[in-house]
Amino acid sequence: MDKEKTTPETQETAEAVEEPAEEQKPEKKPKAEKKQKTDKKAAEIEKLKEELKTEKDKYIRLYAEYDNYRKRTSAEKLQIYDDATARAITEILPMADSITQALTQMEGKDVPEEFSKGIELIAQQLKTSMEKLKVEAFCEIGDTFDPELHNAVSMTEDENLPENSIAAVYQKGYKVGDKIIRHAMVVVANA
Repeated sequence: MDKEKTTPETQETAEAVEEPAEEQKPEKKPKAEKKQKTDKKAAEIEKLKEELKTEKDKYIRLYAEYDNYRKRTSAEKLQIYDDATARAITEILPMADSITQALTQMEGKDVPEEFSKGIELIAQQLKTSMEKLKVEAFCEIGDTFDPELHNAVSMTEDENLPENSIAAVYQKGYKVGDKIIRHAMVVVANA
């Protein structure tokens, strides 16, 4: 029998040929291990979805809070403007009353034309200024009495006026938007 001679070189070549064959065999993982990894990944995905949902909820709440803050500060700015206007107008109202009284007193009297025109121009300027500041005068004879707007100083009976109406106006009322600067002083008919 012939024995093949193995030299160190041929032995290394043979080992080199055998090694790749061992590496090429894939290791088979048990099914339980694969399932366990899949379950871990699914649990991790669920955890991440829950975290995303929590963060999204926080974001929505923060956005809503900011939107409410923006609306509230905008309303406060308007309210501050209306309050400041109301305070300034309150100081000017006695002058407006005096001008109105002067116009009323001049009716039917012999007053120099220069004086009457001057007072009428001042009254018109005051009215224009009030309109620019969005200040409205209210209360006319014949309007329905409203205790929220009018201050009744007396009552009278008048067949020409409907029940609970204004018979006379002593002082006009003024308001800015819905804010009452001064209630009108009136006489109520047929109350």
